[in-house]
Amino acid sequence: MYVAVKRLLDVALSGAAIIVFLPLLAPVMLVLKCTGEHHVFYGQTRIGYRSRRFKMWKFATMLLDSPNMAGGLHTTEGDPRVLPFGRFLRKTKINELPQIFNIFLGDMSIVGPRPLVDKTFAPYPPEVKARIYGVRPGLTGIGSVVFRDEERILSESPLPPDECYAKEIAPYKGALEMWYLDHFGFMTDLKLVVATAWAVVFPKSDVAGRWFKDLPRRA
Repeated sequence: MYVAVKRLLDVALSGAAIIVFLPLLAPVMLVLKCTGEHHVFYGQTRIGYRSRRFKMWKFATMLLDSPNMAGGLHTTEGDPRVLPFGRFLRKTKINELPQIFNIFLGDMSIVGPRPLVDKTFAPYPPEVKARIYGVRPGLTGIGSVVFRDEERILSESPLPPDECYAKEIAPYKGALEMWYLDHFGFMTDLKLVVATAWAVVFPKSDVAGRWFKDLPRRA
């Protein structure tokens, strides 16, 4: 029942967000067009609902050839591939706003497991993948709140970014997504939306640990 209600909420809220944020989107697009490499949007193929691939959109914040440069698909703290204006967009999460169109079209939901590319999804256990495929991926979710500082974790790890993600981040993210699916419901989604906003304003706060007491512990 909630799945149908959730989709209606996604359409209504994303539609309203498109109207509300349009005055913000326009100047951001203009600045991006006039700076950096003059590209406004960056689209990347991600795994979606029932394993369907879709193009997820963001504002362009990095050099276009970034995936083929050192660091690959992972961004570390102070990553030199990030453009100056892109740092501001990433810090404020404004770079994610184009995904409201993905939500409106049905590729994504407001809350859910973050959609991943094949390479970063590969380390997840098969049983975790199977359950994640069963829901629409989200603009935000428990993994986004807990790993608000993922760039710092990758930059401070003695392991290469790919290895750090596969061995240290992916296993815990998988456990977090299982927690979300076990607590799937309106109140969980509402709390995660508020927690996401709180984490953006207060990035060093342990909002996940304080608001969600029964989260799985990191190994």
